Amino acid sequence: MSIHEIPSLFPHNHASNILPISNGDLLCVWFGGSREGKADISIQCSRLKRGSGVWEAPVVLSDDPTRSEQNPILFENAPGELWLIYTAQEGIRQESAVVRMRKSYDYGQTWTPVEPLFEEPGIFVRNPPVRLRNGDLLLPAYYCLKSESGFLGEDYSVVKISKDDGKTWEEYGIEGSRGLVHMSAVVLSDGGIKGFFRSRMADAIYTCSSKDNGRTWTKPVPTSLPNNNASIQCTKLKNGHLAMVFNNINAEQAPPKTAAPPWFDKKDIADIEAGTKSKPISVWGVIRAPLCVAISEDEGETWGHVRNLVTREGFEGEPEFSYPSIKQSEDGKLQVTFTYLRKYIRYEVVDEDWVKDPIG
Repeated sequence: MSIHEIPSLFPHNHASNILPISNGDLLCVWFGGSREGKADISIQCSRLKRGSGVWEAPVVLSDDPTRSEQNPILFENAPGELWLIYTAQEGIRQESAVVRMRKSYDYGQTWTPVEPLFEEPGIFVRNPPVRLRNGDLLLPAYYCLKSESGFLGEDYSVVKISKDDGKTWEEYGIEGSRGLVHMSAVVLSDGGIKGFFRSRMADAIYTCSSKDNGRTWTKPVPTSLPNNNASIQCTKLKNGHLAMVFNNINAEQAPPKTAAPPWFDKKDIADIEAGTKSKPISVWGVIRAPLCVAISEDEGETWGHVRNLVTREGFEGEPEFSYPSIKQSEDGKLQVTFTYLRKYIRYEVVDEDWVKDPIG
């Protein structure tokens, strides 16, 4: 098996998050099972040890056989102290989701028992928390609401903020975020925060900002980067630049051939679509290729460099390369993982100069 293919225990794999940890290892988490939304979906974790050329066999880190456990996040709160945060829902009904967590105090070798983190129905997470300049932790989240206008679309985003290292959390809404989810947050050079969103309308990546440590936010506006109603992730580099990984396409460029997400069991999604009473407010089925990395040298105001990681060339139909994760390791390299055809999680290593060099 190539180092690019992270091993899995299951046939269906999606929604990875990668984390370089302070002992030099890389950890990757994602969800896997028979099909997204099924009760056998669980959280897997694999390790690439420092200096190794082989990802280790994954271990399963969730344990509820009645719920689909999805969207895992890793965060290192202190050296060796890792948090695993993930969602757990009934079938594909995301309005039933809650958020759970486990902790490790030995770099992910062993984990505490599963405990609830947020139990408000429909709460979801996708991108990891960030440490603010004042020491607070900010965790992006969003609410999936049951909709009469198709599958999802009524979602809106919030942030959870902890002033005591996760013992307690306060919630702050983001006005104007209806249909905007998966916020990826970065702390700017002046201590402000910028967030970037996936759009359910499959039009563009949106952005907003906060100058008061996440308590209030500007109204989200579209960036110059397209979005296909698929996940994104942004990270701040050591030189202050931002790196974004995303699908460089939207519904206008590639009109979808289906009105429903194609990765679910057809019967599951038919039950939801049958209850639709009005025109859908979310756009599904836009191809999830190509997958690209973009660099901003002005903290997300403009994105002057975009380069493909993988394209649809050489694949039949509409291949899926999606739900990416990107982090910079101590050596300055950009560590990237993403869903590869739902078959496995793919791992790539690039650097900023590669993104800026279109010839390669």
